[in-house]
Amino acid sequence: VAASIIIKATYKGRMQAEAQAARATETAEAESLKRQVIEARMAAMQAQVEPHFLFNTLASIDHLIETDPPRASQMQKNLIALLRASMPTMREASSNGAPRDLAREMAMVRPYLEILKARMEERLATRIEVPDGLLSAEFPPMMIQSLVENAIKHGLEPKAEGGQLSIKAEIVHGKLNIVVADTGLGFGKAATAGTGVGLANIRERLQLLYGREAR
Repeated sequence: VAASIIIKATYKGRMQAEAQAARATETAEAESLKRQVIEARMAAMQAQVEPHFLFNTLASIDHLIETDPPRASQMQKNLIALLRASMPTMREASSNGAPRDLAREMAMVRPYLEILKARMEERLATRIEVPDGLLSAEFPPMMIQSLVENAIKHGLEPKAEGGQLSIKAEIVHGKLNIVVADTGLGFGKAATAGTGVGLANIRERLQLLYGREAR
């Protein structure tokens, strides 16, 4: 009987210790995720409308004011729409890091692409297939924007004749599937080939947010 009591007490103590360790791990993972989200938001605020893109757009508007006022006006409206969608509100900045929805992401991507189309002219064609029914779907911030920027910078801009960029959203086997594709030069073929950090960051954030449920 005494031995049985000792074994039970030891087992109970071990189980409690394991439970405490599991809770500590969960807390650490939650804090890590929170830090990742905060860092991503800070990076988003800095990289969302990077100075190079902003200055080029303002220079284009300045040029078009003299040569094509209607196009200058439209580009200015798109820039305002992009900035308005990019700047997080105080409420979002202080929230717990929950993903935004697909509508907010597209509100940034659409004017961004319109500005690039005005600058690249016939060298850039776009195709967006995002059903209205999916706009309320939860989606992590900045991921589509990052993929679009990469596609333009490393795929289409280095290609003399340009090409098409497409964005498609659909439900596949019960999961939201987003595709950003371009007809550019292809991975690693442009002189501006990236380091892969952007894609690695996206994969890491997806894993932190959804584990094995995302890829």
